[in-house]
Amino acid sequence: MSFLPSIFLAFMVLVFLFASSLKIIYEYQRAVVFQFGRFLKVKGPGLIIVWPVIQNMARLDLRTQVHEVPPQDVISRDNVSVQVDAVLYFHIVDPEKAFIRVVDYFSATSKLAQTTLRSVLGKHELDEMLSERDKINADIQSILDVQTEAWGIQVSNIEIRDIKLTENMIQAIAKQAEAERDRRSKVIHADAEFQAAQTLVNAAAILASAPGGMQLRYLQTLAEIAVENNSTVVFPMPIDLIKPFLQIIEQEAKGKTTSG
Repeated sequence: MSFLPSIFLAFMVLVFLFASSLKIIYEYQRAVVFQFGRFLKVKGPGLIIVWPVIQNMARLDLRTQVHEVPPQDVISRDNVSVQVDAVLYFHIVDPEKAFIRVVDYFSATSKLAQTTLRSVLGKHELDEMLSERDKINADIQSILDVQTEAWGIQVSNIEIRDIKLTENMIQAIAKQAEAERDRRSKVIHADAEFQAAQTLVNAAAILASAPGGMQLRYLQTLAEIAVENNSTVVFPMPIDLIKPFLQIIEQEAKGKTTSG
């Protein structure tokens, strides 16, 4: 009978140890289990058993984590100083590597993103940073993926959020844009003048090739002026219009001279 309290106490200790060894791992979590300090396996999700003293575990979150990369001072390839910040999206794909191969995977990924951002942007000119942002994002993501693979981390995406310029650079870009607009305006005006001149040359050639074409055009112009203006307009008479009459008068004068 004296053994009953000891047996009951031992039973209660076993029940307590068993209960404390039960762990619930959620769907978005994984448990990295060690036994006597050595990696055993990755467990979860669901109900798992981790024996006290013999085993211990670490929970890791597999959900996508969002990290704001602090503003970085970058000098572009054309020696323009800008300040760039970004947003980084990544998640754990291998809990064993993420816990064993790096002390703090979150900090390591963040620092790697900062250095990669400066390195990649430094190879591009300012115009490329502003116009080819998607391509630069893809380049940074591919570089990060290669380096974080050893840590069991996958970079889902990285987005350059803002590119800040100095006040002097903003004014210089505005002047450049204004000069470009002025250049395009002059080119368009010169092209219009060239087309108008070419059209006039073609019209003159057509009128010159048709007999009486110039006279008809002249009469048409007189008719248009008479319709549009009520005032008297003195318009010189082209010699081509009265040349036939002059020839008739000259012939008649020659005939009279011969008969006389």
